[in-house]
Amino acid sequence: MSYFLFKTEPGVYSFDDFLRDRETVWDGVTNPTAVKHLREMKAGTEWIFYHTGDERAAVGTGTVLSVDPADPRVPIVKVKVGERLRQPKTLAAIKAEPLFAQSPLVLIGRLSVVPLTAEQWKWLVE
Repeated sequence: MSYFLFKTEPGVYSFDDFLRDRETVWDGVTNPTAVKHLREMKAGTEWIFYHTGDERAAVGTGTVLSVDPADPRVPIVKVKVGERLRQPKTLAAIKAEPLFAQSPLVLIGRLSVVPLTAEQWKWLVE
């Protein structure tokens, strides 16, 4: 099982929007490394919804429904909502957690799709 974290500006698309919509297509990704991570996903991949900007916190979960590689630039990733995290995890808390010392989440701040280990996933959702 693979896990990822998707970043978004809450003023553009928030977790509340995702809860309302229940399903959406994750688009707007342009960074080649982030696109590579999208291509690695399969139906059932679980991911963390992370608000950027002033909030900077992991706030919820989602699941990949499908990945359509037809677009040569960016795959079309259809996702469904999971649950709001009981306790959002701030970027400061994430940076203080040794599990994330080598994570692209803290090392490459502008990366919008970040792979997570199973241990990182568990820490974020607990």
